[in-house]
Amino acid sequence: MGEEQTCGKGLAENASLPAALGTVTAAMAEVLELHMRALDLQDPNATKEREAYAKLVQEQRAVTAELQGTANRMAGYRELPMGRHDLPTMSDARSVAAFEKFVKAKQELLALLQRTRERDERMLAAMRGNQT
Repeated sequence: MGEEQTCGKGLAENASLPAALGTVTAAMAEVLELHMRALDLQDPNATKEREAYAKLVQEQRAVTAELQGTANRMAGYRELPMGRHDLPTMSDARSVAAFEKFVKAKQELLALLQRTRERDERMLAAMRGNQT
């Protein structure tokens, strides 16, 4: 017989989502930060771009820290004792709609990642071709 599923175990199992989002956000921040090195600050437009990127890097690092903290807390709840639940409330229209929204959001995220993968791989190949 399998191990009993609890809400704490469910939280821990789902901790990978905020962790993965944090990893992607951290990687994007690093890409933006390194991109800033290539900007010619004698050009006013490059200066504006640098300011925009610097702000985004700061924001993304804060988001990364929050996501990682959330993932760690979720994982830490694995042994959370199971509380009593009102089963009809768990499957009422609002709860079902919220879970449907969650599932749809994950599907849309997957579709976004699939759509942008080819473009990103082409850019990576071009960047590798320009290495000196």
